[in-house]
Amino acid sequence: MQDIFAILQERGFVKQSTDAEGLRRVLSASPITFYAGFDPTADSFHVGNLALIIAMSHLQRAGHRAIALLGGGTAMIGDPSGRTEARPMMTEELIAANSARLRAQLERFLALDKERGMLLDNAAWLRDARYIDFLREIGTHFRVNEMLKTETYRERIAREEGLSFLEFNYQLLQAYDYLQLFRTYQCLLQIGGSDQWGNMVAGVDLVRRKDQETVYVFTIPLLTTADGKKMGKTESGAVWLDAAKTSPYEFYQYWINTDDRDVERFLALFTFLPMERVRELGAFVGEKKREAKRTLAFEVTTLVHGGAEAKKVEEAARAAFGKSGGDVSAVPTTTISRARLEAGISAAELFTEVGLAASKGAARRLVAQGGAYVNDERIDSPDTVISASMLKDGALMLRYGKKQYRRVAAE
Repeated sequence: MQDIFAILQERGFVKQSTDAEGLRRVLSASPITFYAGFDPTADSFHVGNLALIIAMSHLQRAGHRAIALLGGGTAMIGDPSGRTEARPMMTEELIAANSARLRAQLERFLALDKERGMLLDNAAWLRDARYIDFLREIGTHFRVNEMLKTETYRERIAREEGLSFLEFNYQLLQAYDYLQLFRTYQCLLQIGGSDQWGNMVAGVDLVRRKDQETVYVFTIPLLTTADGKKMGKTESGAVWLDAAKTSPYEFYQYWINTDDRDVERFLALFTFLPMERVRELGAFVGEKKREAKRTLAFEVTTLVHGGAEAKKVEEAARAAFGKSGGDVSAVPTTTISRARLEAGISAAELFTEVGLAASKGAARRLVAQGGAYVNDERIDSPDTVISASMLKDGALMLRYGKKQYRRVAAE
């Protein structure tokens, strides 16, 4: 088999591993079963989850069997990893609803036909676990002094709020997941974000202690952009994979606006382009860098929303930027009454209403800085009246800076 571990390392997916050489030998010898877990704390994945899902797809394409594990049981506890405070308690109904939405999204990226891959929920074994029996079987293998060395626990204990006993159990539950999957499906590998390292290693240790067998983990780095921001975060919030939460056009624009320094790295992580092509695109400079960004945006949008939608939003982006006279209907659109436009709306009010500014005060600052445009003409006063006379084919285009567009349609 191909050296998939080396491929994942080359593309930037591997940060830590319990035994890199041993894992490489296992992955290269024959197909194995691996898993990654996802707690259903939201009704959609976001860009921050995408690298892990794509890593799973790489492994599956290399012939290994994937288990996507939804945490219907662990979500009842709440993972303290990377949290400065406890997660809000979730109802069973909300967990079930979120799980259904995440299940549909995972099926876009992974074959979950029970042969090449499967979708499981840890509620199947956690919800009916008997507490005393669980403590006797699993709890006896954990040492509190060792758990307290984990960065997540250490940081939380140092804060005023502290760490609840409920959350303290999370590591045991995640380790137990690995034991269950090893015993039932001979699962030999867990992958996850680097913030999960302590929980994942606990699973490796538990399998060794209980069954005297060797299993593996590797973590994916928590991604930040070149300017130090968390991957997938914008001023308006998270970039979601659900088209109803982040439109395909906004999703495409997120990738188009990638910092030049991140383009090659993101092409390697978020597309399936051969590394030769990734390096070629990454080497582009000047105006050609825009071509590399368009390739990145098109490839990731195709992966998440499909080829037809990617072509549609690419055409809309070209039209919005004046590169063609194409269809701009994919640009996020706000519909307002023609009567309001005939009466006139201030620029500050309209830019706020369509979401280009968080408040009228922010809109006023935007205009004062020279960053507000109507139909590609800059406006100099936040009190500028936008009226029906500015409509072109029943709509007008608002722009913030060089890259953020909103279409306003009159009815």
